[in-house]
Amino acid sequence: MQQNRRRNRMGKGKKILIVLAVLCLLAAAYSLTYLPRHVVRLDADRVNEIVVFNGSTGRRIEISDRDEIRHIVESLNDVVFQKDKLSVGYMGYGLRTTFIDAKGKRIDELIINSDKRLRYRGFFYNAYNGQMPHGELLQKFE
Repeated sequence: MQQNRRRNRMGKGKKILIVLAVLCLLAAAYSLTYLPRHVVRLDADRVNEIVVFNGSTGRRIEISDRDEIRHIVESLNDVVFQKDKLSVGYMGYGLRTTFIDAKGKRIDELIINSDKRLRYRGFFYNAYNGQMPHGELLQKFE
């Protein structure tokens, strides 16, 4: 009878250790998402058009020039970002930028709020290294 109690105590202790170990691994894996990294990874050859909607003015432009598309995509691909806070619940935005392929389907979408701030897939990101083409895109609205 005492042996069964000891086994149950040891079994409970092992279960608690396993649960704690799993929680620690999950926390470590999640923290790795905050390391600076390239967030935008687009193939300029697949992008047929870029649609930019200015959240401040309500105006929209379409960019279809191959050289401009390549420049914008490569500029975004080159920037290294650091994940910041969740963007859920925040209203308004700067430039909603949508990348469209030759079939008219959306490849990806992101919001460029400044040269150094991006909203993408539910999070804000800060440019850690490099700069986004925010100013260049804003000039196209003039």
